[in-house]
Amino acid sequence: MKRVIVTEYLEIDLDTEEWCCRCCQHKLISVHKNYKEGCLVYARDPSSLYPPHVPAERYSFAPDKSICYFVEFYCPGCGTLIETECLPPGHPPTHDLELDLNNLRTRCSDGTE
Repeated sequence: MKRVIVTEYLEIDLDTEEWCCRCCQHKLISVHKNYKEGCLVYARDPSSLYPPHVPAERYSFAPDKSICYFVEFYCPGCGTLIETECLPPGHPPTHDLELDLNNLRTRCSDGTE
């Protein structure tokens, strides 16, 4: 089984072509899909992260939740936080990683990775 590190918390299994958690080796989803689809998702209201600095105030540094929210993606196997992003309401998760598997296999087989 050949695994390649992609990010701090993600790797891919070249044999099964799956995204895996680097912490617990849990298989998330096919590398042909957005890895975030294989994660547990928690959408957070910005005010839960940025409470008012003065208790009686209604103002804080939190963006308005009608404009954006913070989305956290966790490994379903061990609960490791894999990624966080800020998205407008109704926006799908960003597809931020797409790999050239053939090129990666070639690089791994000739020892350059």
